[in-house]
Amino acid sequence: MRKAAYILSTTASVTALVATLGLAPVSTASAEEKAASPAEQGKKIAWNRKKGNCLACHQIEGGAVPGNIGPPLVAMKSRFPDKAKLRAQIWDATKSNPNTMMPPFGRHKILSEKEIDLVVEYLYTL
Repeated sequence: MRKAAYILSTTASVTALVATLGLAPVSTASAEEKAASPAEQGKKIAWNRKKGNCLACHQIEGGAVPGNIGPPLVAMKSRFPDKAKLRAQIWDATKSNPNTMMPPFGRHKILSEKEIDLVVEYLYTL
């Protein structure tokens, strides 16, 4: 009888603990990242040499050692009035230009969906 009560008590405790842990949101973003605007977060991704690495191919105002393979990233709102088209270009530029040198950041999972959205927000500030 004691063994059954102990097992029941332990099971209830574990169940309560698991339920409590499931309610707490898990966040891996730092406080600095949470405070940054989407455009600021997108800039960090775009300028990160291990992530977006846009500066390897594009000139961006304020960027150090920009490349010249791709067009300068300026007047992005007028060049891409529809954000969806800009996002599609980053997702897979080969759809609109099969000979492009731009890697398909989304299709090849170089950037996540959220990261692409953040980069688009940043590019729209240029």
